[in-house]
Amino acid sequence: MKKYPLAIWILSLGAFAIGMTEFVIMGLLPNIARDLNVSVSDAGQLITGYALSVAIGGPIIVLATYKLPRKNLLILLMAIFIIGNGIGGIAPSYGLLMLSRVVAALAHGSFFGIGSILAASMVPQHRKASAMALMFMGLTMSNIIGVPFGTFIGQIFGWKMTFIIISVLGLLTLFGIIKVVPNQQENQSISIKSELVVLKDIKLWLTLGITLFGFSSVFAYFTYISQILTEVSHIDEKWISFVLILFGVGVTFGNIMGGKLADWNLNKSLNIIFIVFPIYIFMMYFIQNYSLLMVFGIFIFGLFAFSMSPSLQYKSMVISQDAPMLASTMNQSAFNVGNALGAFIGGMVVSQLEVKDLALVAPFLTLIGFVFLVLERIVTKRRAQAQLAE
Repeated sequence: MKKYPLAIWILSLGAFAIGMTEFVIMGLLPNIARDLNVSVSDAGQLITGYALSVAIGGPIIVLATYKLPRKNLLILLMAIFIIGNGIGGIAPSYGLLMLSRVVAALAHGSFFGIGSILAASMVPQHRKASAMALMFMGLTMSNIIGVPFGTFIGQIFGWKMTFIIISVLGLLTLFGIIKVVPNQQENQSISIKSELVVLKDIKLWLTLGITLFGFSSVFAYFTYISQILTEVSHIDEKWISFVLILFGVGVTFGNIMGGKLADWNLNKSLNIIFIVFPIYIFMMYFIQNYSLLMVFGIFIFGLFAFSMSPSLQYKSMVISQDAPMLASTMNQSAFNVGNALGAFIGGMVVSQLEVKDLALVAPFLTLIGFVFLVLERIVTKRRAQAQLAE
């Protein structure tokens, strides 16, 4: 608390609420499908609708509100989030629940994009990535605490109550933003032109490629983790929740570790992660055959997987200093597209091969991300040489 202002912890609470609304739906799908008289697969489209809304809606929101001070934009985003979940808390039909998911998701990308910039601006240079990691810790903690709690509440009191509780968390965040987040009006000399010009920069698109493919490997494997644990590792279903909690703990430590590594050396840390992580996923092919090793292995998987998150978010901000809001938000879109791509490729692997073979395919996605990382470094080096030549 001494190192980091209270405002960053408030942003972390908002990240917790957003993470909860994104992931808790997975545990409530059977309940929602039964109550709304739709199939579980149709209910699963609520996840797809949310992801698409994040990917498409985030950049649109930024461009539509570029004149707003960052604090005011955060207030607006959290209000949208509260309204979206509030609709979910009273939704009598599948269509209205889908609308609530789309509305709530509109706040997701921009909140993390703008919030991470604000978090970094509140601390000295050597703590910027760690401050962003602290904000994202709310997202990781939602997987350990928020999702199990929200699922439990939804199963006992009905899934609508879960969305009402998330709305309350949103209200607490809103009040906290109003009270303690600084205005920083002196940093608002941003034009729509400067934000759009960054779209011409090949470095931005290479960085988005790093994020998209680097993170898609995580969901290519993890989407089917329950099936892997039961069919390959032969872990009893009653222990699955415990293993997933360990994964969440690994994610949290990985997020903190990633922030520290990025503060140490951003490019070197990404090189290390993008080399070590695919090697480790390949090792999972052998680890997953042993139940006890797999319990520890899932913790390490979460540690490595989410150590790249703060580094990638920070990198998107560094390479696009003239348009940090759009770049940071688009990076969130890339994360979500990567999630969807990973799940899609994982599904293809499972349908054609065996679920254990995911550990052989997923590493190649991270290696594609590493290729984008190398290309980005080449472009950066050539630009630096060109500047020196001038």
